[in-house]
Amino acid sequence: MRQYKYVAVNLQKEKFHGNFIAKDEADLSVQLSKQGLFLVSATPYNGKAPSSFFTLGTGKVTLHELTTFCRQYAIMINSGISLLGGIEILKEQNFSALFKSLLQLIYEDVKAGMMLSDAMAKHKNVFPVFFRSMIRVGESSGRLDVVMNSLADYYEKDTAIKKKAKSALAYPTMLLVLTVGIVIVMLAFVIPTFRESLSSLEVEITGITKVVYDTSDFLLANWQKMLLGALGVVAVLFLIGKTKKGSYFYDWLKVNVPLLKNITINMVTSRFSRGFGLLLSSGMDITDALDAVVIVFGNQDVERRFRQAAEEVRHGMTLAIAFDKYHLFPPIMVQMIAVGEKTAAIDDVLTRSCTFFDESVDDALSALTSTIQPVMLLLLGGIVGLLFIAIYSPMLAIMTSLT
Repeated sequence: MRQYKYVAVNLQKEKFHGNFIAKDEADLSVQLSKQGLFLVSATPYNGKAPSSFFTLGTGKVTLHELTTFCRQYAIMINSGISLLGGIEILKEQNFSALFKSLLQLIYEDVKAGMMLSDAMAKHKNVFPVFFRSMIRVGESSGRLDVVMNSLADYYEKDTAIKKKAKSALAYPTMLLVLTVGIVIVMLAFVIPTFRESLSSLEVEITGITKVVYDTSDFLLANWQKMLLGALGVVAVLFLIGKTKKGSYFYDWLKVNVPLLKNITINMVTSRFSRGFGLLLSSGMDITDALDAVVIVFGNQDVERRFRQAAEEVRHGMTLAIAFDKYHLFPPIMVQMIAVGEKTAAIDDVLTRSCTFFDESVDDALSALTSTIQPVMLLLLGGIVGLLFIAIYSPMLAIMTSLT
């Protein structure tokens, strides 16, 4: 059996386009004739996703689009609209050109008899494993509307956490950029101007002032090399992050560097509790849920240890003991999972714990910013003060000699 894209007409010579699964073109013609249609042409259909390069949209399907899709689809299913009818309506909504094209392909596949989760699985670069797993669970359990709403909640809350992390680091980043900018302006423009003014006075330049002047000379003479060097370092670090070992090393740093550790662990725990609880409450088996939830971590070091813990669970170890063995989550999470296993209510325990760990992420971000901001302010003040002393100490020496 293969899928064909066909053009057919009825007795009134009205044209119809669509997709249909058949053994061959002869079988396709027979199947269409049963619907009062006569085959005009047919071509094999592979259902590949359109290239984002040739779309008018951003070339990327955003989490906001996936969230909106889930929320609107759930409303339509609750309203009694069929799965196919819901997709037909949604593909005409205000999405990007790429997402509209994907929905059109999914619509044609579902219309041809394919499951929604299977149709989405053909576009793995757009729909994450976790998303597709949840859709499959919703279809098999008959609770697709509930799953869609839950997915929308999950992505909305996860996006909110990411936004909080970015906003919390915005001010320290601004201070760092401001500090570097001030140093460059002072060394490249202000210091040379003062130096030229003092050169005619034959003042002996010593100490901190000489160090600053030499630094200014070096910057002016080698700024192109320094710029290329800085860009080279950034490029190397970026390329290292693109390699398998380099990307893993960066993720390892996130869970081991003191300032980042608490944020990363609490964020991972929040995602796990929300995602794993959602999978279990939707009816997925624990072992299958362990495989599906890995995608939500976003950290390779945590993923590696989680897979090892999941393997221990498959061999009979409890979740709490396995997670504690590999130091995956904070002790309070392990204790809550242990309680959930004893009461056979892990999904309920995890769902209720999401808010707690969301707040833990906020607390960790606040602690990070409260630590970094004073340090950056002291650094900025110290550099400005040092340059001020370097600039004005020769002038003070001249005034002292005159008196």
